[in-house]
Amino acid sequence: MKRREFFKKAATITAGGIVMPYLLPTGRLFAKTNAPLAEHVVFVIFGGGLRQQDSILQRYLADSQGFNSEGNILYNILDGPPPSSKIAYGTTPSGQSSGSQPIPKILNTSLESQGTIFAEMRAISGGHYGGLNSLVTGGNVAGQGLKVRPINPTVFEYARRFGGFKATDVWFIGNSIGNSLPLLNSSNHPDFGLPYGANFFAPNTTFGSDGTAALSNAKVYHPQEELEPVYAMKNFLDQSFNIKKGDMPGIKNTDEERTQIKDFIANTFIRKSTGQLPMPPVNSVDGTTMGYAAEVLRVFKPKLLVVNMSNIDGCHSNFTGYLQSMHRADHALGFLWDYIQNQIPEMSGNTIMMYVPECGRNLKSNPILDSNDWYGYDHGDSNSLRVFGGMVGKNIPQKLRVGSETNPIGKVTDFNLTIAEILGYKSEVQSSGIIDPEARSLFDRI
Repeated sequence: MKRREFFKKAATITAGGIVMPYLLPTGRLFAKTNAPLAEHVVFVIFGGGLRQQDSILQRYLADSQGFNSEGNILYNILDGPPPSSKIAYGTTPSGQSSGSQPIPKILNTSLESQGTIFAEMRAISGGHYGGLNSLVTGGNVAGQGLKVRPINPTVFEYARRFGGFKATDVWFIGNSIGNSLPLLNSSNHPDFGLPYGANFFAPNTTFGSDGTAALSNAKVYHPQEELEPVYAMKNFLDQSFNIKKGDMPGIKNTDEERTQIKDFIANTFIRKSTGQLPMPPVNSVDGTTMGYAAEVLRVFKPKLLVVNMSNIDGCHSNFTGYLQSMHRADHALGFLWDYIQNQIPEMSGNTIMMYVPECGRNLKSNPILDSNDWYGYDHGDSNSLRVFGGMVGKNIPQKLRVGSETNPIGKVTDFNLTIAEILGYKSEVQSSGIIDPEARSLFDRI
């Protein structure tokens, strides 16, 4: 199919099925209350639960499986030597299952050396949805259930209402459409809600096998003779972009943004088929998500992009796989920062990237053994509230470590207010009275 014909037919399909960007009410409500510290924020969440002992504390197997083997397997993020024995966190050589080939570093200098690490913070919830909810809202409502939008405004809504950003300036990207993740792109709060929501995007769904079958050939179906594929495509698009009947009245988009989104989707299928998409050298589900996040950054240069990874949740029953997913997530994060600095000149030197797990994992193991006879770990005890976080980029102090095991500093709810300070509307968020009253900007924590 010729490129011009592809774009024309893709536009025909997406025009009736995708209502993704939301229209910002005209203009800012207030003047910015502080000068922006950077023009762009990228916020990466290690969804799935990252155990403090295995990550920032660099104890590897010593504090989990009883072996005298310690070391750093997050060496794009952290300083410190890797383990010297029982290597099982790398890639898997052909015919082997040990994962004994660690992935080469992407960054010459770790994110820790380039920026600031908060070595011991506190999460709000030991559960996935409660943890994610607290990160995207800055609120301390830990018990909110699945399949409902947050009751408090999200970081996206604050950015659009107080920052004055249009829909394509604010994105939320996740691995999948499961576990109510798409519902975190906006809240049910009466003063905010869908008109200020983010573009939720699940690229592994949209550009995976289902999306390829539904969209990539840009076929125009006959509405009477081919109803089954029409309905299949509608169902796919509804799931991919979280379009529900109850949401439709609040979702609006400009003609210009419609065109941008349609062209982006069509062009991404072409770039995927020709091998032009940016992807980490060693890929994974988290890595693919990060590659598509890089593509969104390249095309839209958004003011705020939040990306959620989730593969490390396999720790429940597969500790070896958890180590490998953790190592690959570090690789993906290093890739994204390197791509921003070297491939997107409009964002290079003018972006702050932040990263944090949604929660930790338990101190004691569960009884499930994996193929290496290593025990799995759930999340829910006090140890699962222990997390670390970091930030790097413009105006971020370098080589600074804040807090320790004996002196925890910071909460995950701080990230919302930190984003507000970076983008210039901190006072408005504070004055809303909706965020966690104990939350502070991480700059104030420093």
